[in-house]
Amino acid sequence: MLKGTLFLIPVVMAEGVEQQSLTPYLVETINQIKEYIVENEKTARHCLKFAGLKTPQSELIIHDYGKHQRGGSIHHFFKGLEAGNDVGLMSEAGCPGIADPGADIVAEAHKRGIKVVPLVGPSSILLALMGSGFNGQSFTFHGYLPIDKMAKIKKIKDLESFSERFKQTQLFIETPFRNNPMLEDILKTCKNDTLLCIACNLTASDEFLQTKTIAEWKKNHPDLHKKPTIFLLHRTK
Repeated sequence: MLKGTLFLIPVVMAEGVEQQSLTPYLVETINQIKEYIVENEKTARHCLKFAGLKTPQSELIIHDYGKHQRGGSIHHFFKGLEAGNDVGLMSEAGCPGIADPGADIVAEAHKRGIKVVPLVGPSSILLALMGSGFNGQSFTFHGYLPIDKMAKIKKIKDLESFSERFKQTQLFIETPFRNNPMLEDILKTCKNDTLLCIACNLTASDEFLQTKTIAEWKKNHPDLHKKPTIFLLHRTK
């Protein structure tokens, strides 16, 4: 029996930006799929509705792969795919598999010989890198830095050193309500001529994206409290 295709469906990162974030092909694809594996069912249903889903949502099969559902077997997610049905994989925001637990689903699909098709859509990591002016040939995304303050400061110093040594852009994030303390630690830890790009609320109407030296940021920096933000460090001297 011919197996179905796993489509990796990007989710918009801000309210009201569906038209500029999602392609016509993506909208066409979601209207041909009736089964989804999602990180957050509420977010997924909301996105599908505003993306232009015409299928009644009551007819959809939604598999919850949220944080409270992970750690167990994922084999039941693949019954539809093994039976020949196409399935969509959706993250809570942005692109599935990028800083996202959906990567486990994709890995299992490859093991089972299931075709995987990533669709074009917004990725905050790539958008931030594109807009930073930093090295896009060599970069590393580190996800979250340590919570412990001393360990975090050491990591920031290491990232600054890596950037200078390898001429490599260093990207990382923080839980939104801890963004301001993170920024304070970066400004206290890094050298004044190191470049820092702050990319906040990307694709939203109040999007903020600027690159300055640490010394310049010390004079004036934004309030990032509870705003999705990516930090990028680059040092070439």
